[in-house]
Amino acid sequence: MVRCADGTLYTGWTFDLPARIEAHNRGKGARYTAGRRPVELVFSERLPSKSEALRRELAIKRMARQEKEKMAARRPGVPLVPPEGEGL
Repeated sequence: MVRCADGTLYTGWTFDLPARIEAHNRGKGARYTAGRRPVELVFSERLPSKSEALRRELAIKRMARQEKEKMAARRPGVPLVPPEGEGL
């Protein structure tokens, strides 16, 4: 999940998180974030499969903004990504 320059939150999934953040900040990541740059990573988690990542993305997108803000505030500035080789 990234926080856009206008304060909104955008949720997506990727195989390569650093490249995806860079793409968002170049205006190439998603239409939504292209006009809301720069973006800052506020929450991430590694999941064992693409299908689980897509399900989690949908679940987060369905959450109220307040719930998403709680996720982002859990560990500000610290991505919740386990070491390499442990899922997506």
